[in-house]
Amino acid sequence: MPSVSQTTFEHTLADFFRVRLQDEAASLEPRPQEDTLWYIGNLLARFGDSGQVFSYDRGELDIRPLALLYRDALEVDSHHHRCLLLRQLGDLALFLGALFPENYTRRGIGRDYFIGMGGGAYDYLGENARHNRSVFSELSRRFGRLLELVALVCGRGQVLDAGDILQLYQRWRESGDPQLAAKLRGLGVVVPDSDELH
Repeated sequence: MPSVSQTTFEHTLADFFRVRLQDEAASLEPRPQEDTLWYIGNLLARFGDSGQVFSYDRGELDIRPLALLYRDALEVDSHHHRCLLLRQLGDLALFLGALFPENYTRRGIGRDYFIGMGGGAYDYLGENARHNRSVFSELSRRFGRLLELVALVCGRGQVLDAGDILQLYQRWRESGDPQLAAKLRGLGVVVPDSDELH
């Protein structure tokens, strides 16, 4: 059972993240559900304790690879345990993909991997979990956008190198997303209006 100080820390940290999430989410269209922002705030506070992120595997403290969590979820017989593993998979994909993308990019693992793993896990939970189905459904549908929101809230959205900016530009070229265009303009990149592209 967590100590009183640990519980207070997580509660205070969750409040901090929820305020930041609400502030930053105001610019998203449509704005994420309040329950989804609440869930993400609690997730970030929970992962503020490294014991929630790392686990012992073969005598070593490490982060369990997402692909192995997925395999574990497929192989488990219990529906309840499958949901727990997929929730852990979705939560870790959101957290790691938002806060440590460069660590994985160096290993050839890109943003799409986190979106596929996390979005897929949350999609299953959106249909099969006992609680928070609407939250998991939104996390699945908007995983990429919420990944960016978490990065921004945690201060990871401000420092971009040339490769990051190029990836952002390529994503904008493919999607025409006005929010990506605004982000690029904020970085000093000249982005034509979408009318000029056609």
